[in-house]
Amino acid sequence: MADLNKLGLAEARDALRAGDVTSVELTEACLGAIEGAGALNAFVHDTPEIARDQAAAADTRIKAGDAPAMCGLPIGIKDLFCTKGVPSQAGSRILEGFLPEYESTVSGNLLGAGAVMLGKLNMDEFAMGSSNETSVYGNAVNPWRRGNDTAELTPGGSSGGSASAVAADLCLAATGTDTGGSIRQPAAFTGITGIKPTYGRCSRWGIVAFASSLDQAGPMTKSVRDAAIMLEAMCGHDPKDSTSADLPVPNFEAMLTGDIKGKKIGIPKEYRMDGMPAEIETLWSEGTAMLRDAGAEIVDISLPHTKYALPAYYVIAPAEASSNLARYDGVRYGHRATLDQGDGITEMYEKTRAEGFGAEVQRRVMIGTYVLSAGFYDAYYNRARKVRTLIKKDFEDVFAQGIDAILTPATPSAAFGLGEAWDDPVQMYLNDVFTVTVNMAGLPGISVPAGTDANGLPLGLQLIGRPWEEGDLLNTAYALEARAGFVAKPQKWW
Repeated sequence: MADLNKLGLAEARDALRAGDVTSVELTEACLGAIEGAGALNAFVHDTPEIARDQAAAADTRIKAGDAPAMCGLPIGIKDLFCTKGVPSQAGSRILEGFLPEYESTVSGNLLGAGAVMLGKLNMDEFAMGSSNETSVYGNAVNPWRRGNDTAELTPGGSSGGSASAVAADLCLAATGTDTGGSIRQPAAFTGITGIKPTYGRCSRWGIVAFASSLDQAGPMTKSVRDAAIMLEAMCGHDPKDSTSADLPVPNFEAMLTGDIKGKKIGIPKEYRMDGMPAEIETLWSEGTAMLRDAGAEIVDISLPHTKYALPAYYVIAPAEASSNLARYDGVRYGHRATLDQGDGITEMYEKTRAEGFGAEVQRRVMIGTYVLSAGFYDAYYNRARKVRTLIKKDFEDVFAQGIDAILTPATPSAAFGLGEAWDDPVQMYLNDVFTVTVNMAGLPGISVPAGTDANGLPLGLQLIGRPWEEGDLLNTAYALEARAGFVAKPQKWW
């Protein structure tokens, strides 16, 4: 079989079980693709020897008839996941040289299911960014280009390396994390599928924290079926994470029937933003027609507090970040600044954090510390928490009316050029306008590639589901994917 790295998880799994290919062959194809894709800067810590050993072990398991769904499948791991004995920097200088002595629960679940780790993937520093331009490793680059234009485009963020690697067929799938859209936005920008499950469905243990009440891991894959396969392997109750849900994990793949007849799909009027590009509006209308054609009932709905989601998010997330990042102080692990004679512990903290944290992380830590400070806590942080409760109630009210899923755009535009929005933080934050509500309410959301813009760049649609009903959400996405028929791939230039 040629171009083995271009296979999806489902195709590769079936080929492995049929004996048509080995995990070693799949892994070598991906390692070769990674070696030739330095221009994308997607992989930042390669682990070829680990991958080869894991592939050989997977082939032994498959021959013995012990082959879980992920067995032998080569994937990439976002640098936010701690991986035992492998650099885990969260895209930051302050964690330079950090080699965890433990494995994150999610990556451990995947490796336990026989997955092969090809290496660690680029990301925005501490997952703070929407374009993968805050990384200590440098920018990850989108494999897509605007027609014949050679300008480099963002793959989105913070899971930009994951998105770029999957879209460019450097790996069969990858892990991502989503705090305000960091799986769904890069998936939309690169023409792949990305799902953020319900908060608590995947353990956060061993994943470097950004905003603990918002962070959630999920898969980034080449299709909805692949997302179902990988999500099942990632999920499960974890006693080491107090927010992990003690719920059975369904066979998500078995739920992909494509039958959504009678399902009620909500179209929220508040997502029709001023200045939204006509291409996004058209895509949304086309997606609505596709779901109606599949037998779903389309219902206009209202989520009245949507307009407050972005400002509330950018109070809560930095507040939690300033608390979580206080542990990076140069005392126990990671980077420590060189001190002058006479410097004390305060100077060590100041110099270490000034050197170790990039500009965007410093900005958010300062914002977060401000909104949590005496005199401003009630004015900002407590008010944002109250708004969050109202946003959550909006969704609860809609689902109580019988709505099964909600269809919205995934992003306000196609991928933009690297450097284009870098000098305007507010403009950058607006990339999350369609996605942050899902994190604020703890709901599952999925981005499905559904079309292209005038420059041939991919555009995604987002489906938002009921809590804990990822199987139903994936099935609706499966129906949308079938009707959208998105098969475009980036033209290789790297």
